[in-house]
Amino acid sequence: MSHGHSHSHGGCSHEATDVDHALEMGIEYSLYTKIDLENTECLNEETDGTGKTVFKPYEKRLDHSKFVQSDADAELLFNIPFAGNIKLKGIIICGANDDSHPNKVKIFKNRPKMTFDDAKTKADQEFDLTRDAAGEIEYSPKVVAFSSVHHLSLYFPSNFGDDNTRIYYIGLRGEFSEAHYHGVTICNYEARANAADHKDKVFDGVGRAIQ
Repeated sequence: MSHGHSHSHGGCSHEATDVDHALEMGIEYSLYTKIDLENTECLNEETDGTGKTVFKPYEKRLDHSKFVQSDADAELLFNIPFAGNIKLKGIIICGANDDSHPNKVKIFKNRPKMTFDDAKTKADQEFDLTRDAAGEIEYSPKVVAFSSVHHLSLYFPSNFGDDNTRIYYIGLRGEFSEAHYHGVTICNYEARANAADHKDKVFDGVGRAIQ
């Protein structure tokens, strides 16, 4: 009896581990919530606005009802601004298990409004991709190179042989920090402090210095 109980307990434990892993991945791959989607653009998308739909929760990576497909040829270029700074640690690219899956990605940091001509230049890093219909393969960018990123561009130049490239999910893992504007805060504080606490003569001197 005890042996049977042990097996049963092991099964429950294994299931719990799977659930925990999914939850953990969902938390780690939450950088999509920090994307400025309103200003995100995808060049050469067949249908306007569909490029933004691939940035979604990890648990919805296998939802094939939303995807982006290239239009004139196999190329796709994403320009992705963030609401602050990120440290990029991992990328998942999920497509179909066929020739429409992209076979390469070039990654550029902090170069807003990139064009296809810009994307032909040397990238900060690039990866040869494997077909990944399950969203299980993670590519790890160099953390040193991607430690302070406020804008990310992803260029997919080709696929495995289809006329058009299709992507269902792009996952981004890493750390996020708010953008701070210390200079503005300090300037405002000094102006208020001088006006309230200092004599006119001193304040005038500071005023002239600020001007």
